[in-house]
Amino acid sequence: MARVDPAVAAARNAVRAALAGLGPDDLVLVACSGGADSLALAAATAFEARRVGRSVRSRGYAVRAGAVLVDHGLQAGSGDVAARAAEQCRALGLDPVLVRSADWSGTALDTEGPEGAARTARYRALEQAAARTGAARVLLGHTLDDQAEQVLLGLARGAGARSLAGMPRERGILRRPFLGLRRAQTEAVCAASGLEWWTDPTNLLPGAGSGAGAEPGGFTPLRSVVRGRALPVLEDTLGPGVAEALARTADQLRDDADLLDSLAADLLARAQVGNAETEEGEQALDAEVLARAHPALRRRALRLAALAAGSRPTDTTTRHVDALDALVVSWTGQGPAQLPGGTRARRACGRLFLRAAPTGNSDGWTGVRPPTTTQE
Repeated sequence: MARVDPAVAAARNAVRAALAGLGPDDLVLVACSGGADSLALAAATAFEARRVGRSVRSRGYAVRAGAVLVDHGLQAGSGDVAARAAEQCRALGLDPVLVRSADWSGTALDTEGPEGAARTARYRALEQAAARTGAARVLLGHTLDDQAEQVLLGLARGAGARSLAGMPRERGILRRPFLGLRRAQTEAVCAASGLEWWTDPTNLLPGAGSGAGAEPGGFTPLRSVVRGRALPVLEDTLGPGVAEALARTADQLRDDADLLDSLAADLLARAQVGNAETEEGEQALDAEVLARAHPALRRRALRLAALAAGSRPTDTTTRHVDALDALVVSWTGQGPAQLPGGTRARRACGRLFLRAAPTGNSDGWTGVRPPTTTQE
């Protein structure tokens, strides 16, 4: 028997766990961009989909495996990249292979930022593809390196344990099998499988590699800066294993964050009240109910309330939660708290009122503009 490349074996093992529980003829879709991570995921899924449930006592059975590619249309030749990736997915035996153009409706730079808007458009396309095909699961190619970067970004925002918990392995029909694999392993899988991957130039810093990187003075995603500068400096300073340690931190905090978020949601539900003074689109909370709660739960409940009112989750930091908490426990008649995305919180008559930003801009324009870059 031919020896299986260690990286290929690791990728297949990871996908095997993600496919567990699927029934015969269920459909799983791989979200593929043409990059090394998603192509490696496509290859491992094509192999493992033929033997779900296989063991020493069972021959297993097959599930259907396909792919969906989202063309954001933000770079010259993006259609060619998507077509080439689709061709490789079909060659692997994936079927159906869907290529979808990003739908920018409902996204805006003013409220989400370029990376957030691209992410919204991408996940919308994945959800629509899953709904139309009846897919039971959608697999995403995020790796341990992506998780480490996410934790560092969360730490920099000061958004608390939920942000440090990183990306979940499972959420709804979404699965991230490769959160335990390094990016170098996915490249090794592609090399061993004869797959040619594409490197998104926005994933590199200006001048990093041939023909890659943003133009001088152009937009460089913050995640790319963390990838190209911050993590290498940490590895040089603290020694190897920093990325793995950050990923372990995410795993350790996720269960704690899930429990605390559940308790905070219960507190928020108890604090919600109807009020005749509530303006349209406002939520009213009983400040006394919140003040009696443990600070850890109260602050989480306040953050949940801010997000429900429209505050951007990636921008809502400890400073914003502090301002909300002061309206509850340190009320001295201060003015409203301004939150990301134009959300505003005020206190009156023992109530905390949170209101989303009005729709549209000051000039009345409500059109949608696509961002100039994307980030996997």
